[in-house]
Amino acid sequence: MIVHARGSDDEELTVTDIFDELHWRGLIAQSTDEGGLRRALESGPVSYYVGFDPTAPSLHVGHLVQVLTARRLQDAGHLPLALVGGATGLVGDPRDTGERALNDEATVAEWVRSLRRQIEPFLDFDGPHAARMVNNLDWTAELSAIALLRDIGKHFPVNRMLDREAVAARLDAGGISYTEFSYVLLQSNDYLELFRRYGCALQLGGSDQWGNITAGCELIRRVDGAHVHAMATPLLTKADGAKFGKTESGTVWLDPELTSPYAFYQFWLQAEDAKIGEYLRAFSFRGRDEIMELERQAAEQPSRRLAQQALAEEVTALVHGVEHASAAVAASRALFGHGVVEALERPVLAAALVEAGAPTLPIGAELPTYAELFESAGLVASRSAARRAIAEGAAYVNNTRLDPTTDPADRPTEDDLLYGEWLVLRRGKRTVGGLRLRR
Repeated sequence: MIVHARGSDDEELTVTDIFDELHWRGLIAQSTDEGGLRRALESGPVSYYVGFDPTAPSLHVGHLVQVLTARRLQDAGHLPLALVGGATGLVGDPRDTGERALNDEATVAEWVRSLRRQIEPFLDFDGPHAARMVNNLDWTAELSAIALLRDIGKHFPVNRMLDREAVAARLDAGGISYTEFSYVLLQSNDYLELFRRYGCALQLGGSDQWGNITAGCELIRRVDGAHVHAMATPLLTKADGAKFGKTESGTVWLDPELTSPYAFYQFWLQAEDAKIGEYLRAFSFRGRDEIMELERQAAEQPSRRLAQQALAEEVTALVHGVEHASAAVAASRALFGHGVVEALERPVLAAALVEAGAPTLPIGAELPTYAELFESAGLVASRSAARRAIAEGAAYVNNTRLDPTTDPADRPTEDDLLYGEWLVLRRGKRTVGGLRLRR
C-alpha cells in the first residue's frame, strides 16, 4: 500500500505503509496486536487520539514525539483527535517522584487554551482527514461519582491497578492519594467516550503511559465488546540515559516566552553525535535517503555537525516558524564570527546572549576596561589572562578583533554598545560570551 507523508515544506513524500515507516523511524515501542493494527491502518482511515494534560502552561520538546507522530498518521490518511485534558489536568497522572500539586480550575482552563494553540498548527483541520480538538472536561464534568464507580470503576481489578509501575513506585516510597490512584479510570473513560462518539480505534501515547492506554482498550472490550488498538512511542533519552528535553537551565518548552527560539535552536544544535540519527528519524520530516545521508555525514565528519544543523533548523521552523528559525541561524552564525552582530534584531540578540550566559554588569559613568569586560563575561579567569588574550590577537568585541597592541586598560565607546547596552565578546574562535551593561 502506498501512502503519502507531508514533508517539512509541504511537498508529498511517497512512503510504503505507515506502520513500517513508524517502525523505521523508531516510533513504535509497544503496540497491541501488531498484525491487527497494521491491517486496520492499511484497510482505511482509522480514527485515533493522543492526549495531553495541561499540567504546565506549555508543551515541552518531549511532547513533540506525540504531536509529530499524530501528524504523520494524519498525512497517511488517518483521522486525528487531539485531546487536551481539562478534566484529567485537574487530577494529575501519578508520577513516581511524588504527589502533584493540584492547580485551580481557572489556571487549568487557561493552560488548556495554551496547549490547544500549540497543537493546532501541526494538524490539518480541513479536508477529508480533518483533525478535531477535544476536551475531556466536556464529558467528565457531568459524570457523577456514583456513575464513575458503577459504570467505570466496576471494570478495574484493584490488583491490576496496583501493578502499574508508577503506582508501585509510589507505594514503595510511602503512598499515593486516591485522587492519583484513580486517574487511570478517567483516562480509560476518555478512550471509551471517543470510541463511542467518533469511532476512535487507536490511542497513541508515550511508553510511560502504556498501563493507562491498555486499560482503556480493556475497558472498551469489557463494556462494549469491541476490539481497539494502542500504540506507544519510546521515551527518548540522551546518550548517558538522562531524560531528553532537559538542559542545565531546565525544561525546553515550545512556548517562545519560556524558551526563546534561539535557545530552542541551540538545544537541537547541541544534540550528541551518538543520538543524532535517532532524533532525526523521530523529529524530521525528511525522507529516508536524506536522513541516512545525514547519518552518514555525522558518522564520517562529526566535527562539521551537519546533521545537527539540519535538524535544529527544521524543528525550530516547525515549532516557531521559518522567520524565527532563520533569525536563530543568523544569530548563531554571528556570535561565532560568521555574521554581522549589528544586523541582529534586539530580541534575537538578547536571547542569544542570555543563552550564552551573558551576565548583567552594573556600570558607572565610565565603561569598564577591555580586561574587566572579558573577566566579567567569564571568558578568561583573570585580567592578566585577558591581557594575554588581547596580546595574542584572540580577543574580539562585536566580532572585531582587538589589535594585539591594544592597551587592556582601554575602554569601548558608547557607540560600541549594541542597542545601548549589549556587547558581544569572544575569545578565539569558539569561546563566546557577552555582557549587558546597565546604569
